[in-house]
Amino acid sequence: MKFENLLTEVGGFGKYQISIIALLVIPRVTLPFHFLLNNFIAAIPSHHCDISSLDADGVLGNLSREERLTVSIPAQEDGTPASCHMFSHPQFHLLANSSSSSELPVVECQNGWEYDNSTIKSALATEFGLVCDRKGLNKATATIFFVGVMVGAAIFGWLSDRYGRKRMLMVAYLIAISFGVASAFSKSFIMFAIMRFFTGMGLTGISIISIVLCVEWADIAHRTIAGVIISFDWSISTMILPGIAYLVNDWRPLVITVTAPLILAVITWRWIPESARWLIANGRMEEAHFYLSKCASANNRQHNLRDIKPETLANVIIAEDRGDRKYSYLDLVRSSKMRKLAMFGVAFTYYGISLNISGFGLNLYLTQFIYGAIELPSKLVAYLCLDKLGRRYSQVGTLITTGVCIGITVLIPRDLWLPRTVISVLGKGFSEASFTCVFLYTTELYPTVLRQNGLGYSSFVGRVGVSLAPLVSLLDEVWLPLPQVLFCSVALSAGLLALLLSETHNVQLPETIEDVEKTRCIIIYYCYY
Repeated sequence: MKFENLLTEVGGFGKYQISIIALLVIPRVTLPFHFLLNNFIAAIPSHHCDISSLDADGVLGNLSREERLTVSIPAQEDGTPASCHMFSHPQFHLLANSSSSSELPVVECQNGWEYDNSTIKSALATEFGLVCDRKGLNKATATIFFVGVMVGAAIFGWLSDRYGRKRMLMVAYLIAISFGVASAFSKSFIMFAIMRFFTGMGLTGISIISIVLCVEWADIAHRTIAGVIISFDWSISTMILPGIAYLVNDWRPLVITVTAPLILAVITWRWIPESARWLIANGRMEEAHFYLSKCASANNRQHNLRDIKPETLANVIIAEDRGDRKYSYLDLVRSSKMRKLAMFGVAFTYYGISLNISGFGLNLYLTQFIYGAIELPSKLVAYLCLDKLGRRYSQVGTLITTGVCIGITVLIPRDLWLPRTVISVLGKGFSEASFTCVFLYTTELYPTVLRQNGLGYSSFVGRVGVSLAPLVSLLDEVWLPLPQVLFCSVALSAGLLALLLSETHNVQLPETIEDVEKTRCIIIYYCYY
């Protein structure tokens, strides 16, 4: 008997599986909160040089605020004060003729900056002075976070296959809570960057372990719906995030607020089951039988498990030395077909679609809400495509359509903000559909004994590109459309490469490396938006 048959007997998608998804939604709501947090805590409000020291010296006398800015700070083309420069000394003659200010000597801000706090009370830029020549550090905070996500994917992938999904899930909870809260109390930029790195490590553990648990407890007929349902929490949380950020517009309380759901996750962890597939593959038959019995009871299938004893589970997944064998990333390259699975991994990034398409004529909060709202119908599109077209063609279609949408936004003039917004939102929706497809797809391709290793490896490679996405936007100083051109090229290339993938729709999950060697030659493609 294969595990898929056994799972069908005890209920492949009933109350038990729904309860697992419900419990895992609690920690997963924090994922988009933190992954998109930089849109708010790293936002740079309008600013100009602080001229209060001139007031202290009595140089500006009884001038009004507008007059003080006129004589102290050069005006930009739109008439607003320059952000990073001031006159070397007050130019009082500009009160009579301000048109000649462009030829006057300027210097960098001498005493910091004055910020517009009407929208955002406090952000990283205002706290640590991450503007002007330090603007790159503000973008780097997201990169540092995603480097932590990348490293955590590799670490938790290996640990979860060795020590179990459930145990490592608690470790991920504790790491994310500890360093998430600590980052809110950072006294310097360096401290904040370090705390965000480790927060990313913990959050990626939650991400990859939760999706594997959901898929491993679902039977063949319901793997698609299980994978899509668990991804809805991302879209809903993406819509909630701008509301939270609007109400809590100080970055320190905001970081604590978006981390808080993990406390409830720690409390409810005890009711999350270990993966029965993993337990059997690792020779722990008594524990596997215990969780299968709970599944059968919850799904009213107790009678189907009466003839199945713990000792008989040993024949469900057959692997050599399974009780003593400890799998690692080296097993991804030891055999011929597993080498193809690992070495042909292709990673592309789509996070830049969310972070670097600008000029829509909408405020930050509304844009983020619309980006979240479009993901809900995109999930339904992804489900229908995965179920009717299969994994491969769904992946190809969503990637190419994403690339086309990004390409169109490059061609539309920036002053036409409405059509740019519509096309960009469609591109965001298709990129999310692609993300939904690839997470389920990758989980189905790897065998149980290496599934977390494989997903961790793929996530690691994918996050290499994701960590660079926040910095790609800086290339607009070289050529304004360059970031969009790069993302468009990546999406189209990825869509063509996805044609090399093998199909996994309605195919039993491989349990061991031997299953992969005997049945399939797998080429892995991995993509993040």
